[in-house]
Amino acid sequence: MTQSLPLVLGIETSCDETAVGIVSGRKLLANVIASSVNEHERFGGVVPEIASRAHLEAVWPAIARATNEAKVSLDDLDAIAVTAGPGLVGALLVGVSAANGLALALDKPLYGVNHLASHVAVDLLTHDKTVGPAIALLVSGGHSSILKLDSLAGSYEQLGRTLDDAAGEAFDKIARLLGLGFPGGPLIDSEAKSGRAEIDFPRGMTAAKDQADHRFDFSFSGLKTAVSRYVKATPEYQRANVAASFQEAVVDVLTMKSIDACKESGIETLLIGGGVAANSRLREMAEDRAAKAGLELRIPPASLCTDNGAMVAALGAELLRQGVKPSDLGIAVDSSASVSVVSF
Repeated sequence: MTQSLPLVLGIETSCDETAVGIVSGRKLLANVIASSVNEHERFGGVVPEIASRAHLEAVWPAIARATNEAKVSLDDLDAIAVTAGPGLVGALLVGVSAANGLALALDKPLYGVNHLASHVAVDLLTHDKTVGPAIALLVSGGHSSILKLDSLAGSYEQLGRTLDDAAGEAFDKIARLLGLGFPGGPLIDSEAKSGRAEIDFPRGMTAAKDQADHRFDFSFSGLKTAVSRYVKATPEYQRANVAASFQEAVVDVLTMKSIDACKESGIETLLIGGGVAANSRLREMAEDRAAKAGLELRIPPASLCTDNGAMVAALGAELLRQGVKPSDLGIAVDSSASVSVVSF
């Protein structure tokens, strides 16, 4: 192993994507994703049991595809990294079991890593800059958080979080309400392009009374209720306008609070990650507001926003490069892991 360029395989199975990535230092060699989204579509959301069974079927073929794509063998690897939490318990267990088995059979170090920290670490694969200090906005189907970090392997502080649904979950529910299907994020994004954000839907947790205790927290329950009531009360509603107005309300709050967190902390770098980071309006608004605030904005390409093994491998490679102690074999999963725990 070249100390600065460790070859690491990452496994991600925290939700419905079975993902395997391989990196050499900060260079992406393979990024294989096998999604079970079609199996969840008729339920309008992810069903944990279905996700776990899909992971069982897909994880070993995904590992084989990744090594073939990267043109490396398992013996070439310097370490194995795997998401150990947070996420769905059964889904996490599949990935962690596979990683434990690989590490034992190959006699390689194992790094059980935090899913949220991995979304931050994907930033390593897009440029050669140092990651941190930074404010990170992580938005997906399961998480909506604002984090303050000094470095990838250092301390993380959660400044804000969702108090009810995550942003991605709200997208899914409103997409179902509008008859668009699942997953809701890309469908609403597409529908909104032909609409006008002319409906004044509420911005949760932005009222003056919320600023003292929930300055950087999110809430989307009131927004969902407002959209539902509007649709029921307006039989001739224009779906594209509702989609655009709902999307505007979500991204307005996400970007406003993230920029505010940067200003409050004096940190000039904003990272945005997670599946919702692929939303075109979020990216557009974040770029505009960050530029006006004099902040550096870093958002990964859309292909690296959703859950993927590349981000897990990138974090594992950085931990190995920095000499962080590997995890013990037989590592357990933690479905509700705090982001303050970067590696397990």
